[in-house]
Amino acid sequence: MSLMVPEWTRETTTPTLAACKAANFPRLRYMGSKYKLVPQLAETFAEIGGTRALDAFSGSGVVSYLLKAMGYSVTSNDFLNFPTVISRAAVANQSEVLSDADIDLITGPAADDRDFIQSKFKGMYFTDEDRIFLDAAWSHIDNMSGAKRDLAIAALVLSAARKQPRGVFTFTDLRYDDGRRDLHLPLREHFRERAAEYNQAVFDNEMDCNAVTGEVFDISADGFDLVYLDPPYAPPKDDNCYVKRYHFLEGLSVYWRGQEIMENTKTKKLVKKFTPFSYKKTIEDALLRTFDRFSKSTIVLSYSSNAVPDVETIKRILSEVKSDVEVISINHKYSFGTHATAARRNASEYIFIGR
Repeated sequence: MSLMVPEWTRETTTPTLAACKAANFPRLRYMGSKYKLVPQLAETFAEIGGTRALDAFSGSGVVSYLLKAMGYSVTSNDFLNFPTVISRAAVANQSEVLSDADIDLITGPAADDRDFIQSKFKGMYFTDEDRIFLDAAWSHIDNMSGAKRDLAIAALVLSAARKQPRGVFTFTDLRYDDGRRDLHLPLREHFRERAAEYNQAVFDNEMDCNAVTGEVFDISADGFDLVYLDPPYAPPKDDNCYVKRYHFLEGLSVYWRGQEIMENTKTKKLVKKFTPFSYKKTIEDALLRTFDRFSKSTIVLSYSSNAVPDVETIKRILSEVKSDVEVISINHKYSFGTHATAARRNASEYIFIGR
């Protein structure tokens, strides 16, 4: 059941009301997502204050949305495209929604005879009917622009994620079909429901907000009161490759234009993007460079006890650029792995605050 959220105004918002609003943000099942930590983060952000905030690794978009609900001028960034589209649709967008006519058009007959998804992913992930719909939907989205285009792509991405077991694309069959409605609802109907969810999420916080795609080291460090960091966690074992898990969503967000598909792979995954945050050998230097880049802002970092480096190492690194470092530990059931041996889920989530 959705929570009843009062009409947003910057003058009356509180951490509790902002967290309540964020609880209604369309939920994407995403590795490392911070939906469950929203109440704690809201209290932390309220204590810090300020007016301009950066969410440097936006992922599911929920923290960017929380910051917007708290009245910040938000810059949302991610190194993948589909999280940026989500943030453009629900954070940067202040007023546009998809009309009933827009939704009817996208879920109606195709505007052309394109069949890229039908042919490239034949027999994979979805039904024939679903793959036909995805091609047809893009035949209309290609004629859209601005926030409406972002909303349509975000709804399409969320539809595909909800329909796929566990929300990841590391397998092509239905081995994890547990009978849930989401797994059997046609994508055409998913899209109608997801579009309605994103429409409900749109609101004007009376501040300039934007969303970009890029590396954290390319973001201008000037002017942010608050910088929130939730980088990919360097795991001691296994991997944390977002491209491997969400390659289909990334490709779908651009209709695979400009993407390199690894044709020899069973899942038709995309070439992995390098990030120094993913490896034990490079994570400490990457964190130090990031902390140093945003040393003039208050830094809030989320990190998990499932990852390396450990809490004391991160505290030491952050202390190199911040004289006042606070560490908050939160017991958290953390979604990290998707396989039977992923037993690291009960963990402590740390919130580091560097002033």
